[in-house]
Amino acid sequence: MCVAVPAKVTEINAETATVDFGEGTKKDVNISLVDAKVGEYVLVHAGFAIQVIDEKAAKDTLELMEKIA
Repeated sequence: MCVAVPAKVTEINAETATVDFGEGTKKDVNISLVDAKVGEYVLVHAGFAIQVIDEKAAKDTLELMEKIA
């Protein structure tokens, strides 16, 4: 099973964005598949942002993932 994790875009440099997964975890991901902007949330899978999602959906998903863990 594949899992995509929500993250907030904090910086963009061409086709790469720095995203914040929360709790100090930041990573550079490829955003060439989406039209993401700083401040938006994206779903990240295997180093690629695959979809832009709204903040409520991102936070709801992160909350569910925390409960599962």
